[in-house]
Amino acid sequence: MTGAYVMHLGLVPYGEAWELQRSLAGAVSQGAIHDTVLFLEHPPVVTLGRRTEQGELHVPPDAEVDIVETNRGGKSTFHGPGQLVCYPILDLNRHGRDVKRYVRDLENALISTLAAFGVEGTRIEGLTGVWLHPPPRKIASIGVHVSRWVTTHGYALNVDLDPAPFTSWITACGLEDTAFTTMARELGRPLTVDDVRGPAAGAIAEVFELSFEELAADEGPGLWAQPRHAQLA
Repeated sequence: MTGAYVMHLGLVPYGEAWELQRSLAGAVSQGAIHDTVLFLEHPPVVTLGRRTEQGELHVPPDAEVDIVETNRGGKSTFHGPGQLVCYPILDLNRHGRDVKRYVRDLENALISTLAAFGVEGTRIEGLTGVWLHPPPRKIASIGVHVSRWVTTHGYALNVDLDPAPFTSWITACGLEDTAFTTMARELGRPLTVDDVRGPAAGAIAEVFELSFEELAADEGPGLWAQPRHAQLA
């Protein structure tokens, strides 16, 4: 097991979380800190991956949602409260130096997280993310970026939110006529992101053989840019 930090940040605007990821990735790359995994939620935001194509966006003019271009792989997706977002900042020199394996490992962690609640997640050949089947319906999306073998971005697991924006605001992941679902919908009962954080962190720790130390948002001087850190805290 390798020592690592985990941070549970609550609701964080997308731009602030992205800046924090970049700061942490620089520190991990230089060996200044351990691998660090962030768990959080975002206010409503549509993010565009590097493979997003023209025509994927059909956000209504009056929709209260940010639209952000990112450097992650994949196409467009939606984030909002009620969705658990996981951003692992990992040095893949310690985890195989294989991006495809890394994505499979994220899928394995998601499948284990769902299994803890009695939900059977699966893969669909040729598609990233985690699905329920039959009929096929997507419950978690994955989009990553790797620079100098250090990862940013990660996964988004639908816990309990309205999945309508995935189909009414965008062509999510570039997939036409795809059904999206949530854990709460599949279980037929309310479920909170806080309910899922623990099992999700445990699954990441098991898959990547990490031993987590929780790092509070108001700790860790010198680990990242302090003005941004102060805002998150």
